[in-house]
Amino acid sequence: MRSGNILHEVLTGVRSKKISIGKAAKALNGFPSIDLKFANIDHSRRLRCGFPEAIYCEGKTAEQIKRIAREMLNHESFVLLTRLSEETYKRVRKTLPNLKYNRLGRVAYYSKKSPAKRLNPGKRPVLIITAGTSDIPVAEEAKATLLAAGNEVKTLYDVGVAGIHRLLNNVDQIRNANVIIVVAGMEGALASVVGGIVSKPVIAVPTSCGYGANFKGVAPLLTMLNSCAPGVCVVNIDNGFGAAYIANMINNINL
Repeated sequence: MRSGNILHEVLTGVRSKKISIGKAAKALNGFPSIDLKFANIDHSRRLRCGFPEAIYCEGKTAEQIKRIAREMLNHESFVLLTRLSEETYKRVRKTLPNLKYNRLGRVAYYSKKSPAKRLNPGKRPVLIITAGTSDIPVAEEAKATLLAAGNEVKTLYDVGVAGIHRLLNNVDQIRNANVIIVVAGMEGALASVVGGIVSKPVIAVPTSCGYGANFKGVAPLLTMLNSCAPGVCVVNIDNGFGAAYIANMINNINL
């Protein structure tokens, strides 16, 4: 998108009072990006896409992560750090002491808003379902991402097709969700089952959990792509963040 289009969006937001003058000024300060030499931070991403740039931490040093996070917080109300190891988190939190860390999901986020102000009451809940306990780390990455963006999140863990009654006992909760994320390894059949009983979008996340023929997530990926339930879409293997990003976009439609 050209910078002129983004500028038009900001000014339109100010005129409609959806964006405050202060936020517009911050968004356009250093517009459209800030070059830190080792990272080029895209400050206009939230205005273009509705979600700020996330910090993918694998391969980055703690000092790089801290500098990126500090710069982003000059312009954003929250910052999200994905694939953050516990060791690196302990070093980063010295700079960001209020950083919330999800150890299972290896995700951290910091928000300037209180939990009550961050949660948008107009958004219906996102439900995250896992086939097995081993799939929970990927689900927790999705959960932390959604919470950082102000979504209400419900979880239903370890209800895979090997004991289908565990899923069917929760049909009312499943149908009450606005968006459903299904996280499954092994053969990945759970997404099709859920997609066949709901009228809501189902975002399937294949995981690398499983024995040899799972092929580190390729088997469930292919199962989900070949789903006979037409309401199922699929993200990459172990990509809880990507599933949460899409769920957040769906939850923000018409708000």
